[in-house]
Amino acid sequence: MNYLSVENLSKAYGNKVLFDKISFGISRGQKMALVAKNGAGKTTLLRIIDGLEIADEGNVTFRKDITKAYLEQEPKLNDSLTVLEAVLESENPITNAIKRYEQAILAVEKTNTPGDGERLQDAMAQMDILNAWDYELKIKQILSRLKIPELTQLVSTLSGGQRKRVALSKILIAAPDLVIMDEPTNHLDLEMIEWLESFLTNAAITLLIVTHDRYFLDRVCTEIIEIDAGKLFPYAGNFSYFVERKAEREAVENSEVDKARNLYKRELEWVRKMPRARGTKAKYRVDAFEDVKEKALGKKSAEKLELSVKMTRIGGKILELTKLCKSFPPRKILDDFSYVFKRGERIGIMGNNGVGKSTFLNIIQGLEPADSGKIQTGETIVFGYYSQKGLKLNEDKRVIEVVKDIAEFIPLADGSKLSASQLLLRFQFTGDLQYSFVSKLSGGEKRRLYLLTVLITNPNFLILDEPTNDLDILTLAVLEDFLLSFGGCMLIVTHDRYFMDKLIQHMFVFEGEGIIKDFPGTYSDYSTWKAEQVRTLKTEETVKLSAKKEELIEESVGRKKATFKEKFEFEQLAKELEKLEIEKNQLAESLTDITQGHDKLSVQGEKLEELIVKIEEKTSRWLELSEII
Repeated sequence: MNYLSVENLSKAYGNKVLFDKISFGISRGQKMALVAKNGAGKTTLLRIIDGLEIADEGNVTFRKDITKAYLEQEPKLNDSLTVLEAVLESENPITNAIKRYEQAILAVEKTNTPGDGERLQDAMAQMDILNAWDYELKIKQILSRLKIPELTQLVSTLSGGQRKRVALSKILIAAPDLVIMDEPTNHLDLEMIEWLESFLTNAAITLLIVTHDRYFLDRVCTEIIEIDAGKLFPYAGNFSYFVERKAEREAVENSEVDKARNLYKRELEWVRKMPRARGTKAKYRVDAFEDVKEKALGKKSAEKLELSVKMTRIGGKILELTKLCKSFPPRKILDDFSYVFKRGERIGIMGNNGVGKSTFLNIIQGLEPADSGKIQTGETIVFGYYSQKGLKLNEDKRVIEVVKDIAEFIPLADGSKLSASQLLLRFQFTGDLQYSFVSKLSGGEKRRLYLLTVLITNPNFLILDEPTNDLDILTLAVLEDFLLSFGGCMLIVTHDRYFMDKLIQHMFVFEGEGIIKDFPGTYSDYSTWKAEQVRTLKTEETVKLSAKKEELIEESVGRKKATFKEKFEFEQLAKELEKLEIEKNQLAESLTDITQGHDKLSVQGEKLEELIVKIEEKTSRWLELSEII
């Protein structure tokens, strides 16, 4: 069953052709990724499919009876709505019933005016009719996993990352037939990314997605389409399959181009020597020559992104942090943290959103003061800071002017110098693009320009805060190779697990409340270790409980009658278990009220887990005593 058909679609901006007569389709259940370099038209294609932009030619056709949703890189939400109203804004009758129910609860809790109770009863009756209670539980799971802020908060007060998560929640809750997503993992922490990865993998959903997260793409998508030099190439497999087949395709193309160029040289000599009076055979050969010329010269150039700038000499002393403390009451960021950086270290920083990773980076560079502690920076250290927020580029300036404002000539690692224009060419900014205004660049092209402005300052200590956001997969591969050969120190904050695994040697894991664990390994090593720790803890608890049971059974063997003390304990346990069951039911019911906020729900969830363990222990003891009695 075909959900989407794209036929002979073309789009160009002036002389820049994004794609030319491309065609593809998506059938029910397919999970397809769109891959291309920055500026090749990925976002433009998604916007054309959604009807937000118009193609120069071609058709986009959806199956009539399906619903669809589009998650933009920077979603547009109604600022006048509350978070609850925004996430449940849908034509779905079930979500509308849940929205009325949640609003009725809020009204009873806040104002409790005449009629509020009656409206709540009506809303609950409608929930019963539509059998919406299970659906409400799913909604609360989605909101909890994506750490959506207070539901009564206005959308206008949310940060960019919170808006993206609200928009993502809205789509997952609405559960449309076809979902189109542009960089859905931006602004999500690792825990959220892994949950979303699992959700999309297991959901019966039809998906078209643009993402730079290679692990996410590899695990979620089963088909890939690539836009390259304006043409579309399909690959029936995941990211690993795509990498292999793309290399094969390019090898064949390069071989064909080489053959065409050799033939073109020979034919060019013949055309130049050919007399003016031409016969029929000569004219045929001239026409064939034009075809060869187009094949030999019409292909894309072999120029690739090159990162090779000079690094400032690094001395013996690099950076020493001694007993650093930092808090934003009641939240603690750093608690007596010390570390001495060594030459060539590549350290990854991991932790949930809001634990203070960016604050830590700012403190190191002196951009933000610590509450206490000492920072000693070596005299030769030159920081290169690639900020999550990005460089505030002047949108009215041309690309080449941005670089010339920093330096006219830039020294390279091999001792040579390049002009601003030559360096821009190495960063894939062609002549026309160099004189384009910054405002005309794509998001990925702006990021690439920003990276260039960081590197040409010749840093020897790179601090990269989410460097992978909006960069295409090909640019990321080149950046990774450059960083692997970089001789200075690096601190990297990223939610890109592939990027982290390839580059870092060990990690600072921000666990919250100022606790930072120095883990010797990559993200995958840490993930494996953490899973093993959980398994070990569960095994130890099981062994302890079994040993305790056996001990109690052994003690009871040979007894004919229970002691007075055991009878009394047995009666008390029965009463305690009754009270604990009531408390457990109250907590479970309280957890269904998402208006309390994520933090309060998390605390209640932990209490419920502790209570369940307690009930299990007391029930086990009650059963043992019942056998004796």
